[in-house]
Amino acid sequence: MTTPTKDFIYHIGTVGTPWGEAEKQQWLSEQQIKRSYKDQVVTPLHQHLPDSAELVSYGTLDYRSVDLPLYELFAVRSKNWQEGYPLVLVTGGVHGYETSGVQGALKFIKEEFSRYSDKVNLLVLPCISPWGYETINRWNPKAVDPNRSFGAESQSDEASLAMAFVRQHSSEVLVHIDLHETTDSDNSEFRPAKAARDGTVNHNWNIPDGFYLVCDTDKPEAGFQRAIIEAVQQVTHIAEADENGCLIGEKLAQFGVVNYPKRALGLCGGMTDAKFVTTTEVYPDSPK
Repeated sequence: MTTPTKDFIYHIGTVGTPWGEAEKQQWLSEQQIKRSYKDQVVTPLHQHLPDSAELVSYGTLDYRSVDLPLYELFAVRSKNWQEGYPLVLVTGGVHGYETSGVQGALKFIKEEFSRYSDKVNLLVLPCISPWGYETINRWNPKAVDPNRSFGAESQSDEASLAMAFVRQHSSEVLVHIDLHETTDSDNSEFRPAKAARDGTVNHNWNIPDGFYLVCDTDKPEAGFQRAIIEAVQQVTHIAEADENGCLIGEKLAQFGVVNYPKRALGLCGGMTDAKFVTTTEVYPDSPK
């Protein structure tokens, strides 16, 4: 786990001063395509779509104003949609750099979708932030974090398009699982970059080693979270709290679980009124 020293200074901007447009443009100019959304996400969606599912285009991200391509956005939903059935929503790639969220959603579509499609309506958005996926970034090209943008005043097209699409089904959502990961690059790049962008100082360098959950402060549903932790324990280790009894700077609600006020923070997990909500986190750099 990478732990920068407290005086780690990001290379863009002036310490203590939020970025302006010049700094954001400098940051954008340094980003490079490192993998293919088309090859790793779109093509597998078409190749491995179950018979019980349909592929839906729910919008296009248009960043041509900054010389970037169009990105068509896709969702997978139950082909035989049953009115009155509860809806299970799965989202991945809100933070595009978090590979396992995207690939986990694709794996679920390929291997597990059909197991549940006759019991509930399923809706999966596997890669909400394709530019972030291609450039391995937490932010979008405007240096905006999509996972702080799920609200009425959203500055993220990624979040706005996802919300608009999900809103068509939102009255039916019973379960929402948002797939994420916490990587060493959080400390080597993204936390320092955020502090520089905002003109602040980062104090939390904790990267939990293992799987953990972030539930909603307003509807924690402790039994639901516990059931997931117990199931995951059968296949991998659960992250232990740090010396302060915290994960990512938050006190444990129970083993492997912390609470966040998701709607207040503009998190993806707060965009519906689903009763059962959780964000999964895993540490892909673990030596265990």
